[in-house]
Amino acid sequence: MPSLLAGKKYIWCDKNMKEIKGKKFALIGASGYVAPRHMKAIASNDGELIAACDPYDGAGVIDRWFPEAGFFTEFERFDRHVEKLKRAGVKVDYFSICSPNYLHDAHVRFALRYGADAICEKPLVLNPWNLDALEEAESQSGGRIFNILQLRLHPEIIALKKKVEASDRSKRFLLDLTYITSRGKWYFASWKGDTYKSGGVATNIGIHFFDMLIWIFGGVKDMQVHCQSHDRAAGWIELERAEVRWFLSINAETLPPQIREKGLKTYRNISMDGNEIEFSSGFEDLHDKSYSAILHGQGFGIEDSRPSIELVHRIRTAASIRSTDDREHPLTNLQQSPHPFGNYPQF
Repeated sequence: MPSLLAGKKYIWCDKNMKEIKGKKFALIGASGYVAPRHMKAIASNDGELIAACDPYDGAGVIDRWFPEAGFFTEFERFDRHVEKLKRAGVKVDYFSICSPNYLHDAHVRFALRYGADAICEKPLVLNPWNLDALEEAESQSGGRIFNILQLRLHPEIIALKKKVEASDRSKRFLLDLTYITSRGKWYFASWKGDTYKSGGVATNIGIHFFDMLIWIFGGVKDMQVHCQSHDRAAGWIELERAEVRWFLSINAETLPPQIREKGLKTYRNISMDGNEIEFSSGFEDLHDKSYSAILHGQGFGIEDSRPSIELVHRIRTAASIRSTDDREHPLTNLQQSPHPFGNYPQF
């Protein structure tokens, strides 16, 4: 299979891989928003989901691809089931992890202890030091840990990276990143609204954009946080070859008027040197491509994830400042909204 990303150094996911079809998967976190993408990716790559687990039992979406998969609402029973299957000669090859962010590293370690590889949704962990612990666990187990960083596989993003790499090395690009994805009150009642569990807005909805920007424009040299609250975050990042003004929000009131007039709930925009980068489509099969890359001996590991994890941790723990120059994103000054549950601690 041709390399999906020219020049990328990959790690092997199975040293003795002879046949990629028929791999067996188990899924942790089967009822969440992103889980169906993983189920579809498993099916699209001729894999078999043999077990799934989620404390919430509304997981009927499994029927679309794997109605025969075992399902458990208690992790202990799920553990017992996959161990019983292994003793009977039916071993899980990969655990796909779609659980809440703060549980990712624990479930990755479970997969390694079982003797399988782990495919984990982003963010792989919330804190940089958690990566160090996973690196040690990976080394000791002989298994592999893969992170889904699907924007690196988007055709338009790959083309942009090539364009930047082909440009004069002295050129510095100016970017604006705006991502608004409306969420209702349920969001704040769930683990997603708890910074200690989700990492906050910048981590939960921004991690894949920060990974993409670092991958294209190089490492972080400096940063500022200009605004950070329960429903939005904004700031400025200096990368090796770019400066980025960014704004992330889950509040529908921050949507541009023309977007609200159309009844749309999401707005995604990235401009470079004043020109919009078009990548509004092409997201449908990125998880399929991610799984295919892993199964063909290519995948993104711990060190690929580290730069963006370090950045969002810095954002989360930084004090907000106001900038007197042009580093602030234009939407930074929008009126703040109160937390829907009243007196909620701000950052």
